[in-house]
Amino acid sequence: MAAHPKATATKRTRERAKIEKRNEKIMRREARKKAKETELPTEDGMDPDLAGMEPGPQRPLY
Repeated sequence: MAAHPKATATKRTRERAKIEKRNEKIMRREARKKAKETELPTEDGMDPDLAGMEPGPQRPLY
């Protein structure tokens, strides 16, 4: 007797979804890489996240 065809169809659907997800992930990585390359560095070479901070205890935000 033949195997259940539903199992094969389900597996094929699962595999197709996995391939699509992998391709979307690759596209997102490439987009992030391109965005990072086009990002302009600051003129003084400082990290923008650290700009304005000074060593030692920081003053309160409020």
